[in-house]
Amino acid sequence: MLKNLFSFSDRYRILHQTWFAFFLTFVCWFNFAPFATTIGKELHLAPEQIKTLGICNLALTIPARVIIGMLLDRFGPRITYSILLMFAAVPCLATALAQDFNQLVISRLLMGIVGSGFVVGIRMVAEWFQPKEMGIAQGIYGGWGNFGAFGAEFALPMIAISTSFLAGGASNWRLAIALTGIIAAIYGVIYYNTVQDTPVGKVYKKPQKNGSLEVTNIKSFWAMIVSNFGLIFALGLLAWRLEQKNIHFLTLNQMYLTWLLLAGLFAYQSYKAWQVNRELLIGKKTYAPSERYQFGQVALLEFTYMTSFGSELAVVSMLPAFFEKTFGLEHVIAGMIAATYPFLNLISRPSGGLISDKFGSRKWTMTIISAGIGVSYLMAHFINSNWPIPLAIAVTMFAAYFAQAGCGATYSIVPLIKKEATGQIAGNVGAYGNFGGVVYLTIFSLTDASTLFNTMGLAALVCAFMCAFLLKEPKSSFAVAYEGELPETATENPTFFAEE
Repeated sequence: MLKNLFSFSDRYRILHQTWFAFFLTFVCWFNFAPFATTIGKELHLAPEQIKTLGICNLALTIPARVIIGMLLDRFGPRITYSILLMFAAVPCLATALAQDFNQLVISRLLMGIVGSGFVVGIRMVAEWFQPKEMGIAQGIYGGWGNFGAFGAEFALPMIAISTSFLAGGASNWRLAIALTGIIAAIYGVIYYNTVQDTPVGKVYKKPQKNGSLEVTNIKSFWAMIVSNFGLIFALGLLAWRLEQKNIHFLTLNQMYLTWLLLAGLFAYQSYKAWQVNRELLIGKKTYAPSERYQFGQVALLEFTYMTSFGSELAVVSMLPAFFEKTFGLEHVIAGMIAATYPFLNLISRPSGGLISDKFGSRKWTMTIISAGIGVSYLMAHFINSNWPIPLAIAVTMFAAYFAQAGCGATYSIVPLIKKEATGQIAGNVGAYGNFGGVVYLTIFSLTDASTLFNTMGLAALVCAFMCAFLLKEPKSSFAVAYEGELPETATENPTFFAEE
């Protein structure tokens, strides 16, 4: 596969077009971070308000990833990704035109929906690549797509400065942010007209039931309910934050109303889960061994993604301002230095997937990388103004490698759990990445960077311990076909399973 990676034919064309779609959604999603302090000064925002906007940027991605996962399994990645890319223009233009904090909150909440695009490509790549190559294929998709965070932090400030003559000599952040949405929308049209969901001769499998994830035993049902509650809790945490002093986006009564609506959403979500799994719960249906999976394994992957991608979201959101304030740098310089963290996605996330493919154990790959995340963030919590800047950069890049490799290792496992429900499982796991981002950024908004790094490090060490004792190696981790699919059937399209 690596030998032909830069080919632009057959499955490699689909991989390249799909990671670029993800790249554009990430540029849009993180187009606020490099301008946070500049926008704060221009619109007279308090530091607490700027931090809260970072949380808003992640919030709606939590339910959006779950919903997008369901739509994806039903309608396919081609249509789902295309519509999402075109929708990106709406929050980008809303941010570019915002005149106050309230308008920014609304625009960044809508931007969170764009962040759900990651889930779509997971299913697309799973359709075009075989299990034994899943780690590197998903790693390239996720890593090169995540590189969009680097594109946002490195390139957008330069666009803003180079077009400052159009803004009376000030940083033209409005134009830079608007352009990201316009480009994404144009690419959405291109993507719709140039990709297909599956190779020729391969059937796109859809879940038998829609509305919730179908589980295969009663314990898994209750584990799924608890998992769903965790996502609702993160949204409730955001509502609480928006009511706090110096923010006041919500009044106390509005916060209570939001909590009531979230409780209703959880009740509806639980009802749909019961409806989809009713026959199992009342004992009318049992699943054959080949159809069974444990939701507990999904829950553990949710935790690994919380400690890896959740921490990455938090760091990418706060790192430009952290370098600016810690070392007294100009915001453009601080943004470019902070961009070294997402820059590593170019190699780190694919390497996490590749190691998972080659190491021979996806479980132990996940365990070791999670331990690396913990140790590296505990090192980062010591960074202060007395440190040489190159050393601070080196430590944050060390942490970046493990966090991003952890994302690749997680998604080398996700598509192997239950093929036809990959979108929903990927949506749940991906949502917990945003859950982690919301929780971590809430902690940061109430404390400081040192506490944030400490918290993320300790959480990752707990995760490593749980992976060592509870994570199970997926069935057919290194097979040439998914369980239940015969290689003979797959070879109707020789490019799909051909050895390279």
